[in-house]
Amino acid sequence: MVIKDLDRIIELFNEVINQYHVLDDVNQPYENPFEQGSLENLFFHKNWVDTVQWHQEDLIRNPEIEPVEALKIKRKIDTLNQERTDLVEQLDDYLFHHFSTFIPESNASINTESPAWALDRLSILCLKIYHMQIEVEREEASLEHIAKCQLKLDILNIQLNDLKSAISQLFEDYSSGVKKMRVYKQMKMYNDPNLNPILYKNN
Repeated sequence: MVIKDLDRIIELFNEVINQYHVLDDVNQPYENPFEQGSLENLFFHKNWVDTVQWHQEDLIRNPEIEPVEALKIKRKIDTLNQERTDLVEQLDDYLFHHFSTFIPESNASINTESPAWALDRLSILCLKIYHMQIEVEREEASLEHIAKCQLKLDILNIQLNDLKSAISQLFEDYSSGVKKMRVYKQMKMYNDPNLNPILYKNN
């Protein structure tokens, strides 16, 4: 896979989303068809985590959920969120290595976010579009609901095209030296037993 092939990345995200919805079960087995260490493997894993987390977020909002079950799901969401962050940072490391061969100009600017977090937004947008399309096609929904969702779907598709264009431009700016890439680690503290005071005070 060529990192600049955003159409293929979007296609892969959609393949993952469709594969998940065959069973539509947050507990279904995870099978990554791509070679370990490949870019496709990383993108597949990334979107799978996003998709499972999306549906866990739906489950926890059930107003009739039992508190014990809600806590279990919240723990799963925290784990998935940490995995999501780890995968974004892995992707940023790959991108940093890829663009390190291009020499930035002396006055090269820095982007407000790393490219992998922009790709993370691309993954989430694919999920939003998939689920909004379902709402548009709901046979039992009112015409008003469908019209509102169609409007939202149209906006989401515009956002997808805009984000794809912006990421493409960012990659071009890195390649031409107009911008220089920096990797900013998230440094999440709440999952670290050495950094979360609630955890280390109880040890």
